[in-house]
Amino acid sequence: MASKSKIEKQKRNAKLVAKYAALREELVAKGDYAGLAKLPRNSSKTRLRRLCQLTGRPRGNYRKFQISRIALRDMALDGLIPGMKKSSW
Repeated sequence: MASKSKIEKQKRNAKLVAKYAALREELVAKGDYAGLAKLPRNSSKTRLRRLCQLTGRPRGNYRKFQISRIALRDMALDGLIPGMKKSSW
């Protein structure tokens, strides 16, 4: 499980990305790379990483549910995800 500080840092970076998104698009359209260089580094969308919303796990995440494969399996076995059940053949 990721530390709480990593999860909080990710949230702060997401706010920063949202704050500078319009300005960044405008600078890219103009081709003003000097202006882009003056923006905070963490305001770039590529700095974000998909983390599990429950555990903060950085790998093995399902985009549709925004949770890790492990958390998804636990929730499915508990019956918390409608329509999902363990397969057997």
